[in-house]
Amino acid sequence: MMKVFGNMGKKNKFKNGTDKNFLAQLILCKGCCCGQTEKGWPEVPVDWVKSIWKSEKLNRTVQLTVSGCIGPCDVPNVVMVTDPFGGAKWYGNIEGRREYEDLVNWVRSCASQRKLVELPASIERLEIHPFRD
Repeated sequence: MMKVFGNMGKKNKFKNGTDKNFLAQLILCKGCCCGQTEKGWPEVPVDWVKSIWKSEKLNRTVQLTVSGCIGPCDVPNVVMVTDPFGGAKWYGNIEGRREYEDLVNWVRSCASQRKLVELPASIERLEIHPFRD
């Protein structure tokens, strides 16, 4: 019998998927630069965003992840949105509470329509391309 790491030969209890059915993932950078107000970067209102996500159960629609550095470090306050089709879009220069409110309202809209909707223009205009072609 083949031994499976952690299960000592028993049937592997892990599966290739999840029971969660969220529409996308929103990753907020709060690493070495983003949100570091002492370095002159704008604040990332993590506690405010997380409190809304929790109280409105928005994780059922869009998974919120607050991460360490996701780069690029020459652009303040980077967020990344991934979709179920393997796509990822990066946004940077998110300098005020208004843009974070727009992200929250986008998720609310996704939740009410039960589908992935277009990001607001206020966010789309902040798209960045961190990788070389």
